Amino acid sequence: MATSPCSSSGVSSSSSSGLGADAGLEIRTRSVEQTLVPLVSQITTLINHKDKPKRSDKTLQAIQRVGQAVNLAVGRFVTVGEAIANENHELKEEMSVACIEARRAGETIAQLTDVASLDHPESDSHITIFTDKTGVVKAARLLLSSVTKVLVLADRIVIKQIITSRNKVLATMEQLEKVSSFQEFVQIFSQFGNEMVEFAHLTGDRQNDLKDEKKKARMAASRAVLEKCTMMLLTASKTCLRHPDCESARINKDGVFHRMRLALEQVIEIVTDSRPNGESEMAPISIYSGIKEFKNKVEGLRENLYFLSKENLSTMLEVILEHTEDFTDSAYTSHEHREHILELSKQAKMELEQLVSVWMQAQNQKTKDLMEDLEVAILKTCQCMNELKREVHSAATSLAADLLKYHTDHMVLKALKITGVEGNLEAVAEYTCKLSEQKEQLVEMCRLLRHVSGTEPLEITCIHAEDTFQVTGPQIISAAETLALHPSSKIAKENLEVFCEAWESQLSDMSLLLREINDVFEGRRGKKAKHNANLKALKPVKLDSEEQAKIAKLGLELHLLTSDVDSETEKWEDQENDIVQHGQGMSSMAYSMYLFTRGEGLLKTTQDLFHQAEIFATEGTKLASALHALSDQVRDDDKPLLLLEAEKLISMCKQLQATAKASAQGKSATFTKVDACILKTRNVMTLLCQLLPLCCKLLRKNKAGNGCLKPAPPWKEDRIRTGTNARSSERRVETFGIKSLENHVTNMTFLDSK
Repeated sequence: MATSPCSSSGVSSSSSSGLGADAGLEIRTRSVEQTLVPLVSQITTLINHKDKPKRSDKTLQAIQRVGQAVNLAVGRFVTVGEAIANENHELKEEMSVACIEARRAGETIAQLTDVASLDHPESDSHITIFTDKTGVVKAARLLLSSVTKVLVLADRIVIKQIITSRNKVLATMEQLEKVSSFQEFVQIFSQFGNEMVEFAHLTGDRQNDLKDEKKKARMAASRAVLEKCTMMLLTASKTCLRHPDCESARINKDGVFHRMRLALEQVIEIVTDSRPNGESEMAPISIYSGIKEFKNKVEGLRENLYFLSKENLSTMLEVILEHTEDFTDSAYTSHEHREHILELSKQAKMELEQLVSVWMQAQNQKTKDLMEDLEVAILKTCQCMNELKREVHSAATSLAADLLKYHTDHMVLKALKITGVEGNLEAVAEYTCKLSEQKEQLVEMCRLLRHVSGTEPLEITCIHAEDTFQVTGPQIISAAETLALHPSSKIAKENLEVFCEAWESQLSDMSLLLREINDVFEGRRGKKAKHNANLKALKPVKLDSEEQAKIAKLGLELHLLTSDVDSETEKWEDQENDIVQHGQGMSSMAYSMYLFTRGEGLLKTTQDLFHQAEIFATEGTKLASALHALSDQVRDDDKPLLLLEAEKLISMCKQLQATAKASAQGKSATFTKVDACILKTRNVMTLLCQLLPLCCKLLRKNKAGNGCLKPAPPWKEDRIRTGTNARSSERRVETFGIKSLENHVTNMTFLDSK
């Protein structure tokens, strides 16, 4: 498989070819990164050819065809870039310079590879790829750098669209805050809804395109806030209009507007990679990440006794132990857990003292006995830290499990609704105190879970959950007070219902989060949530208990298949392989669909499930493309089987996509569609379980037989997308952006130069 040419700070250089791009160009999205892959592959093919001693006529013709194809592709690519420049005057100067450089580099490559008609291409009388050893490398560097710059500049247009959309939403929100009549409110809210849908689509696409998993999680959290707050804004505003003199109604509405503005601001921070007033983002430090870093430093002493000071190690341990005070000082930590954490903290200090003592001696006198003593000290220190990690994990997760079980009946919320309708202010005050206590418990639970979440995306999910409980608790209280003051108000009752549902939904999400945290700790999985954050806000249609019972067996089969796929992907040495990545993504999404059959997880409605099925099918199609790429690297006798399986996968994914997109009216038809989507997903997962070991076997077979795989061929024809996408992007100049540029790179037909 061709590896990605890009890194977070730009395009990485190739040691064999000397390729590299402008280090100042940071590539933050997968679309830009993946668009560059075929370009790097093609140029690498050219550069590798210049060093081959044997040059047959067929080889010379192939080199010339590749050089011409690169030049033609660059020409079409530059045409799109120039059109973008004309449509966006603020980028025109930079884009024009990058386009000129790219065109010049493409022409140079075409000239250097014009060798097929020459009798002696090695002759000094003709400057070619063979005589000018560095010329083609320089041209390739310039081409890669300029194409990258065009793509990154085009990406700014996407960012600009999101900012413009956010500004429209903010302007309409300001109008909504000031309205004084229902008629005016309904009219403006309709406009607001359309603007929020546009913003959701733009940010959803951006979220899926982001390379940084931490930013993806932050974006998902912000978008979830906006989705939930849209309904809250509707009912809170209507309540305020119905009861304009009610202070609690005003407080309730102001809280929603404030939270939405914060979420909108965070989206823009993520998209533009900036902070207000130039502040740097302070990443929350968890006990898990602290222990991981500490252990890495300790184990590094085996290789180098001098790479850090004892003060550094002592400081790192102090920081970890300070964080354990969040557990030992918590009123909700059991006495047993508190005592164990304190004992292990004391032991960790002692183990580090012993380690430092042996380490200092070993620096002065590196004897065999001292090195053996150092190894023992390292092992004992790391073992102690592992036990501390296990203890804080147990403390946090057992507390969470107990609290979630205790609050599943939602008794306090039910009581607030009843006493509010009765107009019983005294009883409402009593239950708001109980809700405040419950909020403090859940906030503390989130803080402790963050320490043991295990991954940055899950840490961010814990922080988001903490914020949600912090904000939603007081909002429920103000909504309940409003209802108690106006017990006959239907809109006040509806408003309280909306905020209570948000609380219940967050509690439900916490159960899934707890399961994911436990899965990470036990080494099973930890990325199930990432594919589900771009769910559309749709009418909530859920399966009833009878339907869940009917589909339970199919759901269980799907669950078992996700475990099988996870087991197969873990066997791969290269976890960054495209086939592994797509397989893991599909397994994660299938697991979410299994949770839906149980009435759990992030997929709340049937429409959520259908949307997830579409994304799952798209990921399957990407996997099929990766299989085609692999088929070009395996031996000829293995190729037919692999291609047959890839075509089978494409067919099954198309069927699933058609099923997910088909309309279904009525309860019975909707359930039939759910059943069909789960069944087709199961069939794809069954095929995936067969594909993964086959691909792994073929890769090992090729490595054993050849020492390495065949080099990836030049850009291949994408027969499905060629033509239509390119033509449509030329027709619609106003929509120029990354997508149209991608089409002009990926849709090029290049001949295989064997």
